Amino acid sequence: MTTHTTHPAIIQRLQRADGHLQSVIRMLEEERGCLDIAQQLHAVEKAVTNAKRTLVHDHIDHCFDASLFEQEQAQTSALIDEFKAITKYL
Repeated sequence: MTTHTTHPAIIQRLQRADGHLQSVIRMLEEERGCLDIAQQLHAVEKAVTNAKRTLVHDHIDHCFDASLFEQEQAQTSALIDEFKAITKYL
């Protein structure tokens, strides 16, 4: 398996999400205000969503698109099925 150029950015986004999540846990333990906690939870969601979007787009751009034109019909059908499967995560 090869590493794509977007993987470092995805890792960075997930590390950011992890930092926000750890902050949420600390805030809950410290009984901080719900508004502040909700704001941090929103940051976690956005970081994970952006990481997921980047991963799916990278897969479409580099794995799916390039392979589609190099494959025979049976393999093309499998790639289309994979495309359909991964888009449910958008």
